[in-house]
Formats: sequence, C-alpha cells, structure tokens
Amino acid sequence: MMGPVLAACLLIILSTAWISQANEALCKKDGGVCSCNNNKNSVDCSNKKLTAIPINIPTDTENLKLNYNKLSSIHHTAFHGLKELTYLSLDNNQLQTLPAGVFNHLVELDRLDLNYNQLKSLPSKIFDSLTKLTWLSLDQNKLQSLPHGVFDKLTNLKELWLQTNQLRSIPDKAFDKLLKLQTITLDTNPWDCSCRDILYLRNWIREKQGNVSNIEAAECAVDNKAVLEITEKDAASDCVSPNTTTAIPIGTMTPASVIYDDIHEIKVPQENFQKFLGYQEPDHLPTQPQCLMSISGYLGLMMSLMLTSAAILYVFHFLKKA
Repeated sequence: MMGPVLAACLLIILSTAWISQANEALCKKDGGVCSCNNNKNSVDCSNKKLTAIPINIPTDTENLKLNYNKLSSIHHTAFHGLKELTYLSLDNNQLQTLPAGVFNHLVELDRLDLNYNQLKSLPSKIFDSLTKLTWLSLDQNKLQSLPHGVFDKLTNLKELWLQTNQLRSIPDKAFDKLLKLQTITLDTNPWDCSCRDILYLRNWIREKQGNVSNIEAAECAVDNKAVLEITEKDAASDCVSPNTTTAIPIGTMTPASVIYDDIHEIKVPQENFQKFLGYQEPDHLPTQPQCLMSISGYLGLMMSLMLTSAAILYVFHFLKKA
C-alpha cells in the first residue's frame, strides 16, 4: 500500500508536470503554433497566419518573432510578462494602431521592428520605456505625423528607419535627444518644403550631415529638391499641423437614424470565449491549429487536475485510517 510520503511525492510530480505542460504547450512540435529554441530563449511565431498573439509565451523569452502574420491590432497587455525580451519583430503584419502602454514592460528591448504595417499614427509616449533600444524600424507604414517628444527617451538609439511613410514635417526638437544616432532613413516621404515646420528638419540635417548615414536623402515632395537645400524663403508659409483637430460646430446634429444604425452594429464581446481558447484579442478568432493547441492543453489540464485530486483524496483517506 502506498504511504503518505509516496502519495505526496506523486502529487508534487503531477503538479510540476502540469506547470511544465502549460509553459511549453506553445512550442510543442506536434501541433504547437510556434517553435522554440530553449538554449537561446527564442520563440519563432513568424508566418503562422496569426490574427492574435498567443498568451502562453515563456516569460524568459529574449527573442520573439511575430512577423509575417495577420495581426491588425494588439492587446495593450500582450507583452507585459516578457521583461527579458531584447528583440521583437512585428514587421510584415497589418497593424493599424498601437495601444498606449503596449511596450511599457520591455525595459531590456534592444531592437524593435514595426516596418511593413499600416500604422498611420503613434501614441505620444509609446517608446518611453524602451531606454535601451538601439534599433527602431518604422519604415513602409502610413505615418502622417509624429507626436512631440516621441523619441525623447531613446537616448541609446543608433538606427532609425522612417522611409516610405506619409510624413510632411518633423516636430520641433524631435531628434535632439538622439545623440548616439548613426543611421536614419528619411527618403520617400512627401516632405512639405513650403511650410516653416520643415526648417527644423533642414537645420538638423545640416548639423548632422557627415556624422549620420543616409541623412541627406530627404527630398521635397513638389520638386524633389533636397530638404537640406531649402531656404527660409522657400519655407515661408504657416501651415496647419497634420494632427490638428478641427472643432465640430455647435449646431451640428446627428440624425436619429444614424444613432439607431450604430446601436444595431454593436457587437457582443467574445473575450471570455477567446480566453478559453487561449488568446487575448477580442476581435479575432484563432486559426484551426491554434484551436487544436488550446483544446489539447485544456484536456491535459483536466486530466492533470483529476490525477491531482485523486492523489489528495488518497492522502486524506490514508491519514484517516491511521
């Protein structure tokens, strides 16, 4: 007959096995969504047609690849448990926005790839916690403007990629804190050289010319003239900043029919259902492999709980007889 010590050992073994299963379910080769290299603390979830970020990424992950998927949005807590992360690739997705605070816990991050998405704007303090960042790629997006001070905390940044966006000007002093910058790409943006706002960029390029690579490539949208060559006479106009909000007239009324239609378009959140499946995003259901992974993990959990309960009951039964 099994003694209480042996039963307690069995309970510990079962609990440990269940915890291990929960942590490694993401990376199992037989049906897991992502692949892992435990020796390098690396998780590769690239090119998996993901519409949401898995929630069971190991907390000690240092390199995380989520590129070449179908992510159109990210939950603001998606990376909050990944404090060891040094490399994060989100490029080649369909991201339209970034929630405020999404990168706040990534204090060790060295490189962040956000290129080849559909970002039109950035939250004002989106990069404030990334003080160790040396590489930031925002190229191949649809950025129309940059918030004031968006790069102020990136004092260790060495490479900044901004080419192929819709930028018309740069906020005053936007690059002043980037004292370690070695490379910046500014080409293929519709720089408006008729507005006074462009003079900050012109002066900054002239000051850093010869010290920062690719800095001279910025050209005016109208005549392809280099931004560093424009004069105060060229940039004589006072232009409205692209992020200025136009006030709505007080007399403007919303038709009742529009309000009625909006009410009927409200969708019931599927957050609880998707949490059961193991995913965060409320707007996207997981793909078939993700569902299979989550269901198998759920069945494994139930089996572990049943065995654990049996072990506990046996211990109590033995002690009662004793």
